[in-house]
Amino acid sequence: MNSVLKEVTNEARTNGPGPGRAWNFSAGPAMLPQAVMEQAQAELLDWQGTGISVLEMGHRTPEFLQIAQQAEADLRHLLDISDDYHVLFLQGGGTGQFGMVPLNLLGDSGKSADYLITGHWSQLAHKEAVRIARARVAADGATTNYCKIPDRADWQLDPDAAYVYYCANETLLGVEFHDTPDTGDVPLVADMTSNLLARPLDVSRFGVVFAGMQKNIGPTGMAVVIVRKDLAGNARSNMPSLEDYALQAKAGSMLNTPPTFTWYMAGLNFRWLLDNGGLEAMAAANRRKADKLYRFIDASSLYYNEIDPACRSDMNVHFRLRDESLQQGVLEAAGAAGLKALAGHRVTGGLRASLYNAMPEAGVDALIDFLGEFERRHG
Repeated sequence: MNSVLKEVTNEARTNGPGPGRAWNFSAGPAMLPQAVMEQAQAELLDWQGTGISVLEMGHRTPEFLQIAQQAEADLRHLLDISDDYHVLFLQGGGTGQFGMVPLNLLGDSGKSADYLITGHWSQLAHKEAVRIARARVAADGATTNYCKIPDRADWQLDPDAAYVYYCANETLLGVEFHDTPDTGDVPLVADMTSNLLARPLDVSRFGVVFAGMQKNIGPTGMAVVIVRKDLAGNARSNMPSLEDYALQAKAGSMLNTPPTFTWYMAGLNFRWLLDNGGLEAMAAANRRKADKLYRFIDASSLYYNEIDPACRSDMNVHFRLRDESLQQGVLEAAGAAGLKALAGHRVTGGLRASLYNAMPEAGVDALIDFLGEFERRHG
């Protein structure tokens, strides 16, 4: 393990977020491991003795190709991704994949795709797909205000669909699939922007997995796309080259100049995950953090969570105050106490604490202590 990375990791475990640092509960761009940012800081002006920064480095130089190839190798190791899959690092973030998925998987086939609507992001993905091809709503949680995942018995899946699409974790209200849907022989496509790398995943059960980087992976600007090779190469004949999975795979995700620093930061994060117990360790820590916060909320007389406990998210804990007039006060007091970005999404309101891999358990403890004290004073 890099000496800078090891020293700062140990310091962060002991001292929390570090001098002058706040607990950042943002849903994204999200908190990054302090050790990763410290290593990037140490290498910013001179990457490994080259005398240049990654920010200045040509994307086709041997130095950057080394960075890119190591990042892919480490991600494959973390997720045990077989050679049956391409791993792509693409611009446009997770939202860019809302269009790229149907363009690549439906192509010119004339088939339709099935969409499971469980909240804001799957709604947007379906809306984009409808602009491109036939996209059916196979299930919709609207009748429960997206507070639970529709019962499997109520899904109306087409056995001839080109794929079934779902969002594995809806960040706005905190609704998460805790298992992988069984779609038989129909390829499964998952938007895992907010929970990829939060726990182990059997990639072999998916046709496509994608994730915007700004949650558990790195800074904004890119998406990781894991696509089964037999599904690439079927793109619509008149689509732009930059959006073609097969062409991007052939070019090593470099049909044009990629966001090199974002790619580099993702690679540092993959190495941090490997050096800190891998995804099994992340899963255990994330479960502890979420359970602790949900137990506090459920026992409170001031705060409440409206999501079905069976599908509560480990990543994004959304909650409300029974007296909504106190919301601005709690946000201002939290900010002053070094607890940042707790406001819910503009669509849903309320409060939201995002507990991605980089959030230590000490941050959750600090949040619970603050919320408890606020309740004692105002509840």
